[in-house]
Amino acid sequence: MVTLAQRIEELRTARGLSRPGLAAALGFPKTSIEKFETGRQTPTQDQQNQLASYFGVSIFYLRGETNDTTQMSDWMDGAFLDEPAPAPAPKRAAKPAASSGGEGGTMFDAFLTSKKFQETLRAAVLDTLRTPEGQEILAKAIRRELAGRQK
Repeated sequence: MVTLAQRIEELRTARGLSRPGLAAALGFPKTSIEKFETGRQTPTQDQQNQLASYFGVSIFYLRGETNDTTQMSDWMDGAFLDEPAPAPAPKRAAKPAASSGGEGGTMFDAFLTSKKFQETLRAAVLDTLRTPEGQEILAKAIRRELAGRQK
């Protein structure tokens, strides 16, 4: 698995930038990129977002969590429709059903069942749960669960 430090170095060298050059382009302290690439310092969430935006990759790619460079803004362009959804089996209607929009086989169903979408959604949820707010949500859920078991 690729680390954040390795990914930053890979992206920087692919662009032909020096460490101080990249730091200057992003408005970071002069030695920050060196610290990031050697693992002596981890970029803040904001710095990670700036790096991902600068290189045009997703935050998950930057962190080495995936090899898919797709950015979140590409979702609506069909970037996650990597495989066609299986065609729904023909159904025999016993009687005409009211059109509720609840039938399967829609384009949205294909999007939701896409493996890339599911992987990205999972990574986003895990990323969110790692934040202080996410940790608070988890703690509340655990307290609620434990309180329910004690009743």
